[in-house]
Amino acid sequence: MNLTPLQARVAREIVTYVRQEQLAAGHHLTELGLAKALKTSRTPIKFALQYLAERGMLKQDPNRGFFLEKASDDLGDIAQYLSESMDDPIYQKIAALRLNGELPEQIAETDLMRMFDISRYVLRGVLMRIQQEGWIEQRAGQGWQFLPMIDSIEAYEESYAYRAVIEPAGLLSSTFMADTQALARLKKQQEFILNGGYLSMTPQELFEANAHFHETLASFSGNRFLVQTVRRLDQLRRLVEYRQAKKRSPRREQVLEHLQIIECLERGDRLAAADHMRRHLEQARRHKASADIFEPVEIPQEPAIETA
Repeated sequence: MNLTPLQARVAREIVTYVRQEQLAAGHHLTELGLAKALKTSRTPIKFALQYLAERGMLKQDPNRGFFLEKASDDLGDIAQYLSESMDDPIYQKIAALRLNGELPEQIAETDLMRMFDISRYVLRGVLMRIQQEGWIEQRAGQGWQFLPMIDSIEAYEESYAYRAVIEPAGLLSSTFMADTQALARLKKQQEFILNGGYLSMTPQELFEANAHFHETLASFSGNRFLVQTVRRLDQLRRLVEYRQAKKRSPRREQVLEHLQIIECLERGDRLAAADHMRRHLEQARRHKASADIFEPVEIPQEPAIETA
Protein backbone atom coordinates (compact mmCIF):
# COMPACT_ATOMS: atom_id res chain seq x y z
CA MET A 1 0.00 0.00 0.00
CA ASN A 2 1.47 3.34 -1.09
CA LEU A 3 0.81 6.39 1.07
CA THR A 4 0.61 10.02 0.06
CA PRO A 5 3.03 12.34 1.89
CA LEU A 6 0.22 13.48 4.20
CA GLN A 7 -0.80 9.91 5.03
CA ALA A 8 2.84 8.95 5.65
CA ARG A 9 3.25 11.89 8.03
CA VAL A 10 0.10 10.89 9.92
CA ALA A 11 1.37 7.29 10.15
CA ARG A 12 4.58 8.60 11.76
CA GLU A 13 2.55 10.73 14.16
CA ILE A 14 0.41 7.74 15.18
CA VAL A 15 3.53 5.70 15.97
CA THR A 16 5.01 8.61 17.93
CA TYR A 17 1.74 9.07 19.84
CA VAL A 18 1.62 5.37 20.80
CA ARG A 19 5.26 5.46 21.94
CA GLN A 20 4.87 8.70 23.90
CA GLU A 21 1.77 7.45 25.67
CA GLN A 22 3.44 4.05 26.24
CA LEU A 23 0.32 2.19 25.19
CA ALA A 24 0.12 -1.56 25.79
CA ALA A 25 -0.63 -4.31 23.28
CA GLY A 26 -4.38 -4.63 22.82
CA HIS A 27 -5.08 -0.93 23.22
CA HIS A 28 -7.99 0.27 21.05
CA LEU A 29 -7.08 3.09 18.64
CA THR A 30 -10.04 4.99 17.21
CA GLU A 31 -10.09 7.35 14.24
CA LEU A 32 -11.91 10.00 16.27
CA GLY A 33 -9.56 9.76 19.23
CA LEU A 34 -6.49 10.00 17.03
CA ALA A 35 -7.98 12.90 15.05
CA LYS A 36 -8.36 14.85 18.31
CA ALA A 37 -4.93 13.87 19.64
CA LEU A 38 -3.10 14.64 16.38
CA LYS A 39 -5.28 17.60 15.37
CA THR A 40 -5.94 16.30 11.88
CA SER A 41 -8.88 14.95 9.87
CA ARG A 42 -10.04 11.35 10.00
CA THR A 43 -9.44 10.60 6.28
CA PRO A 44 -5.60 10.39 6.38
CA ILE A 45 -5.84 8.62 9.74
CA LYS A 46 -7.99 5.91 8.16
CA PHE A 47 -5.39 5.18 5.47
CA ALA A 48 -2.51 5.40 7.95
CA LEU A 49 -4.18 2.87 10.27
CA GLN A 50 -4.70 0.47 7.39
CA TYR A 51 -1.04 0.80 6.43
CA LEU A 52 0.14 0.21 10.00
CA ALA A 53 -2.08 -2.88 10.14
CA GLU A 54 -0.35 -4.17 7.00
CA ARG A 55 3.01 -3.57 8.69
CA GLY A 56 1.94 -5.70 11.68
CA MET A 57 1.71 -2.91 14.23
CA LEU A 58 -2.09 -3.09 14.44
CA LYS A 59 -4.77 -5.73 14.20
CA GLN A 60 -8.04 -4.77 12.53
CA ASP A 61 -11.33 -6.10 13.85
CA PRO A 62 -13.99 -5.64 11.14
CA ASN A 63 -16.59 -4.66 13.72
CA ARG A 64 -14.58 -2.85 16.37
CA GLY A 65 -11.68 -1.12 14.60
CA PHE A 66 -7.94 -1.18 15.22
CA PHE A 67 -6.02 -2.59 18.19
CA LEU A 68 -2.32 -2.53 18.98
CA GLU A 69 -0.69 -5.82 18.05
CA LYS A 70 2.60 -4.72 19.62
CA ALA A 71 3.37 -2.72 22.76
CA SER A 72 4.89 0.74 22.45
CA ASP A 73 8.33 -0.57 23.50
CA ASP A 74 8.40 -2.86 20.45
CA LEU A 75 7.84 -0.16 17.83
CA GLY A 76 11.39 1.17 17.50
CA ASP A 77 11.99 -0.48 14.12
CA ILE A 78 8.84 0.83 12.46
CA ALA A 79 9.41 4.30 13.93
CA GLN A 80 12.92 4.34 12.44
CA TYR A 81 11.67 3.05 9.08
CA LEU A 82 8.96 5.69 8.84
CA SER A 83 11.38 8.41 9.87
CA GLU A 84 14.11 7.51 7.38
CA SER A 85 12.28 6.27 4.31
CA MET A 86 8.81 7.73 4.24
CA ASP A 87 9.15 11.48 4.58
CA ASP A 88 8.06 13.52 1.59
CA PRO A 89 11.12 13.83 -0.71
CA ILE A 90 9.99 17.20 -2.08
CA TYR A 91 9.65 18.56 1.45
CA GLN A 92 13.12 17.23 2.28
CA LYS A 93 14.62 18.89 -0.79
CA ILE A 94 13.02 22.28 -0.14
CA ALA A 95 14.16 22.15 3.51
CA ALA A 96 17.73 21.22 2.55
CA LEU A 97 17.95 23.87 -0.16
CA ARG A 98 16.58 26.52 2.17
CA LEU A 99 18.96 25.61 5.00
CA ASN A 100 21.83 25.72 2.48
CA GLY A 101 20.80 29.19 1.34
CA GLU A 102 20.12 27.93 -2.19
CA LEU A 103 16.54 29.20 -2.43
CA PRO A 104 15.64 32.91 -2.57
CA GLU A 105 13.44 34.50 0.08
CA GLN A 106 10.67 34.95 -2.49
CA ILE A 107 9.84 32.32 -5.10
CA ALA A 108 6.98 31.54 -7.49
CA GLU A 109 5.11 28.25 -7.57
CA THR A 110 5.95 27.85 -11.26
CA ASP A 111 9.67 28.00 -10.44
CA LEU A 112 9.32 25.30 -7.79
CA MET A 113 7.16 23.14 -10.10
CA ARG A 114 9.83 23.37 -12.78
CA MET A 115 12.68 22.80 -10.32
CA PHE A 116 11.21 19.57 -8.96
CA ASP A 117 9.19 18.51 -12.03
CA ILE A 118 5.95 18.14 -10.08
CA SER A 119 2.34 19.24 -10.47
CA ARG A 120 0.86 22.26 -8.75
CA TYR A 121 -1.39 19.93 -6.72
CA VAL A 122 1.58 18.04 -5.26
CA LEU A 123 3.54 21.23 -4.64
CA ARG A 124 0.61 22.90 -2.87
CA GLY A 125 0.39 20.01 -0.40
CA VAL A 126 4.09 20.41 0.48
CA LEU A 127 3.86 24.20 0.77
CA MET A 128 0.82 23.97 3.03
CA ARG A 129 2.76 21.66 5.36
CA ILE A 130 5.67 24.12 5.42
CA GLN A 131 3.25 26.98 6.07
CA GLN A 132 1.78 25.09 9.04
CA GLU A 133 5.31 24.64 10.41
CA GLY A 134 5.81 28.40 10.20
CA TRP A 135 8.70 28.95 7.80
CA ILE A 136 6.87 30.12 4.67
CA GLU A 137 3.82 32.24 3.89
CA GLN A 138 1.82 32.87 0.74
CA ARG A 139 2.09 36.24 -0.97
CA ALA A 140 -0.49 37.91 -3.22
CA GLY A 141 -0.90 35.88 -6.39
CA GLN A 142 1.03 32.62 -6.58
CA GLY A 143 4.27 33.61 -4.92
CA TRP A 144 5.63 32.45 -1.57
CA GLN A 145 7.83 34.18 1.00
CA PHE A 146 10.24 32.20 3.18
CA LEU A 147 10.21 33.44 6.77
CA PRO A 148 13.23 33.83 9.07
CA MET A 149 14.58 30.54 10.42
CA ILE A 150 17.02 29.61 13.12
CA ASP A 151 19.69 28.87 10.54
CA SER A 152 22.87 30.35 12.03
CA ILE A 153 24.83 30.29 15.28
CA GLU A 154 23.81 33.91 15.91
CA ALA A 155 20.10 33.15 15.49
CA TYR A 156 20.49 30.08 17.69
CA GLU A 157 22.14 32.11 20.45
CA GLU A 158 19.45 34.81 20.25
CA SER A 159 16.59 32.31 20.44
CA TYR A 160 17.97 30.60 23.54
CA ALA A 161 18.79 33.91 25.23
CA TYR A 162 15.17 34.95 24.70
CA ARG A 163 13.79 31.63 25.97
CA ALA A 164 15.97 31.89 29.10
CA VAL A 165 14.10 35.11 29.91
CA ILE A 166 10.48 34.23 29.09
CA GLU A 167 10.18 30.57 30.13
CA PRO A 168 11.34 31.05 33.75
CA ALA A 169 9.10 34.14 33.91
CA GLY A 170 6.16 31.98 32.87
CA LEU A 171 6.77 29.64 35.80
CA LEU A 172 6.66 32.63 38.18
CA SER A 173 3.58 34.21 36.59
CA SER A 174 0.81 35.31 38.96
CA THR A 175 -1.64 33.41 36.74
CA PHE A 176 0.39 30.18 36.84
CA MET A 177 -1.63 27.04 37.48
CA ALA A 178 -0.19 23.57 36.90
CA ASP A 179 -2.39 20.84 35.45
CA THR A 180 -1.47 17.91 37.71
CA GLN A 181 -2.57 15.29 35.17
CA ALA A 182 -0.59 16.92 32.36
CA LEU A 183 2.42 17.21 34.67
CA ALA A 184 2.16 13.50 35.52
CA ARG A 185 2.06 12.63 31.80
CA LEU A 186 5.14 14.77 31.19
CA LYS A 187 6.98 13.01 34.01
CA LYS A 188 6.02 9.60 32.64
CA GLN A 189 7.28 10.53 29.19
CA GLN A 190 10.56 11.97 30.45
CA GLU A 191 11.19 8.91 32.64
CA PHE A 192 10.59 6.68 29.61
CA ILE A 193 13.19 8.63 27.63
CA LEU A 194 15.67 8.51 30.52
CA ASN A 195 15.26 4.76 31.07
CA GLY A 196 16.47 3.84 27.59
CA GLY A 197 13.76 5.27 25.38
CA TYR A 198 16.23 7.75 23.87
CA LEU A 199 18.18 4.84 22.38
CA SER A 200 15.35 3.91 20.01
CA MET A 201 13.59 7.26 19.52
CA THR A 202 14.00 9.02 16.20
CA PRO A 203 15.31 12.60 15.98
CA GLN A 204 11.75 13.76 15.28
CA GLU A 205 10.40 11.96 18.36
CA LEU A 206 13.12 13.38 20.59
CA PHE A 207 12.49 16.90 19.34
CA GLU A 208 8.72 16.63 19.68
CA ALA A 209 9.04 15.29 23.23
CA ASN A 210 11.32 18.20 24.12
CA ALA A 211 9.02 20.75 22.50
CA HIS A 212 5.99 19.20 24.23
CA PHE A 213 7.72 19.57 27.61
CA HIS A 214 8.45 23.27 27.16
CA GLU A 215 5.10 24.12 25.53
CA THR A 216 3.16 22.33 28.27
CA LEU A 217 4.94 24.22 31.04
CA ALA A 218 4.40 27.47 29.11
CA SER A 219 0.67 26.69 28.96
CA PHE A 220 0.59 26.53 32.78
CA SER A 221 1.57 30.23 32.89
CA GLY A 222 -1.93 31.33 31.90
CA ASN A 223 -0.35 33.77 29.43
CA ARG A 224 -1.51 33.07 25.86
CA PHE A 225 1.23 35.21 24.35
CA LEU A 226 3.96 33.31 26.15
CA VAL A 227 2.54 30.00 24.92
CA GLN A 228 2.36 31.29 21.34
CA THR A 229 5.95 32.55 21.53
CA VAL A 230 7.37 29.28 22.83
CA ARG A 231 5.43 27.34 20.19
CA ARG A 232 6.64 29.71 17.46
CA LEU A 233 10.28 29.32 18.54
CA ASP A 234 9.86 25.55 18.45
CA GLN A 235 8.54 25.80 14.90
CA LEU A 236 11.49 27.91 13.84
CA ARG A 237 14.09 25.55 15.30
CA ARG A 238 12.43 22.28 14.18
CA LEU A 239 14.48 21.71 11.02
CA VAL A 240 17.87 22.51 12.51
CA GLU A 241 17.09 20.45 15.62
CA TYR A 242 16.23 17.39 13.50
CA ARG A 243 19.50 17.88 11.67
CA GLN A 244 21.46 18.31 14.90
CA ALA A 245 19.91 15.24 16.50
CA LYS A 246 21.28 13.10 13.66
CA LYS A 247 24.80 14.37 14.28
CA ARG A 248 25.08 13.98 18.05
CA SER A 249 24.15 11.50 20.72
CA PRO A 250 21.09 12.35 22.85
CA ARG A 251 21.83 14.10 26.15
CA ARG A 252 20.55 12.18 29.16
CA GLU A 253 21.45 15.26 31.21
CA GLN A 254 18.74 17.20 29.40
CA VAL A 255 16.09 14.71 30.52
CA LEU A 256 17.40 14.76 34.09
CA GLU A 257 17.08 18.54 34.04
CA HIS A 258 13.50 18.24 32.79
CA LEU A 259 12.66 15.85 35.61
CA GLN A 260 14.25 18.17 38.16
CA ILE A 261 11.98 21.01 36.99
CA ILE A 262 8.93 18.73 37.15
CA GLU A 263 9.80 17.63 40.68
CA CYS A 264 10.09 21.26 41.81
CA LEU A 265 6.63 21.97 40.42
CA GLU A 266 5.21 18.85 42.07
CA ARG A 267 6.20 20.18 45.48
CA GLY A 268 5.04 23.70 44.63
CA ASP A 269 8.49 25.31 44.54
CA ARG A 270 8.09 27.53 41.48
CA LEU A 271 11.09 29.69 42.35
CA ALA A 272 13.40 26.66 42.24
CA ALA A 273 11.69 25.43 39.04
CA ALA A 274 12.30 28.79 37.35
CA ASP A 275 15.95 28.80 38.44
CA HIS A 276 16.46 25.27 37.10
CA MET A 277 14.70 26.22 33.85
CA ARG A 278 17.00 29.20 33.33
CA ARG A 279 20.12 27.10 33.95
CA HIS A 280 18.73 24.30 31.76
CA LEU A 281 18.25 26.65 28.80
CA GLU A 282 21.65 28.27 29.28
CA GLN A 283 23.36 24.89 29.34
CA ALA A 284 21.42 23.76 26.27
CA ARG A 285 22.43 26.94 24.47
CA ARG A 286 26.11 26.43 25.20
CA HIS A 287 26.01 22.75 24.27
CA LYS A 288 24.07 23.11 21.04
CA ALA A 289 25.69 26.30 19.80
CA SER A 290 29.08 24.59 20.06
CA ALA A 291 27.92 21.73 17.84
CA ASP A 292 28.79 21.88 14.15
CA ILE A 293 25.25 21.92 12.81
CA PHE A 294 25.29 24.54 10.09
CA GLU A 295 27.32 22.74 7.45
CA PRO A 296 25.60 22.29 4.05
CA VAL A 297 22.82 19.70 4.05
CA GLU A 298 22.90 16.82 1.59
CA ILE A 299 20.09 17.20 -0.94
CA PRO A 300 17.92 14.05 -1.24
CA GLN A 301 18.10 12.65 -4.78
CA GLU A 302 15.47 9.93 -5.02
CA PRO A 303 11.83 9.99 -3.91
CA ALA A 304 11.07 7.71 -0.97
CA ILE A 305 7.39 7.25 -1.76
CA GLU A 306 4.91 8.05 -4.48
CA THR A 307 3.96 11.73 -4.43
CA ALA A 308 0.93 11.74 -6.69
